[in-house]
Amino acid sequence: MKWQKDAQQAIQKVPFFVRKKVKARVEKEACASGKTFVSLMDVKMTQKRFITNMDSEIKGFQVDTCFGPQGCPHQIKHSNLPDKIKNLLKKKDLLGFLRNEVAGGLKFHHEFKVTISDCPNACSQPQIKDIGIIGAKMPYITDNECTHCMECVSVCKENAIILDDTSIAPDINSQMCVKCGACVDACPTGTIDVQNQGYRIQLGGKLGRHPRLAKELPGIFSEQEVMKIVSRCIDYYKTNSHGGERFADLCAKNDRLFKELAEHKKQELL
Repeated sequence: MKWQKDAQQAIQKVPFFVRKKVKARVEKEACASGKTFVSLMDVKMTQKRFITNMDSEIKGFQVDTCFGPQGCPHQIKHSNLPDKIKNLLKKKDLLGFLRNEVAGGLKFHHEFKVTISDCPNACSQPQIKDIGIIGAKMPYITDNECTHCMECVSVCKENAIILDDTSIAPDINSQMCVKCGACVDACPTGTIDVQNQGYRIQLGGKLGRHPRLAKELPGIFSEQEVMKIVSRCIDYYKTNSHGGERFADLCAKNDRLFKELAEHKKQELL
């Protein structure tokens, strides 16, 4: 549906975390009225109804994704993980929990937020969500002879790969590497291959009055491990959150959950 210029400008002023919902609602209501374009008045009327009835829009959780499944060239791994997480969160009845804990009407900042990004570009902003999940591909150096084509060095945006005339093979700085897998895809000789592929996990991020960046668990996790961690985090949240206290605030006050999950992963790697 076409948008008039002033309507486009107005929708951009809507907070980004509800902009997608409001835009979809504007188009739906305009279409229901038989209109072929969206005007500024349509935006204002929908916004007013949306804010007034916000409580009825709350699901108890949000699961966001980037646009990888639609053809992102940086996509590391495609799966139905978002649907699995949505089903898990529905079973956990976060909406019922929030209605029991929060006095007054619910707002979108009360919802538990999980996001899945298909690559380290992190378009879905995992650093500021309760749980951020990022596709990852860990590279390693094989025994295959390196031809010094320099393709790996060229594609690495982090400058994490060193390869010069004195090198037998590329040297990857694990601290600088974001595990995007670009070097693996670029290497024509198989000198760089995939050691592990899965997901990075970040916990306890949020925006708002007291913003907090999420903290990353060490390691790369399988889809099954991701599901177990999400389930464990929700259980921890429902046990310890009172009056609508955010998951990020619980993580900031006590890092027991983070240490527990990190130690479990460490024991698996030993």
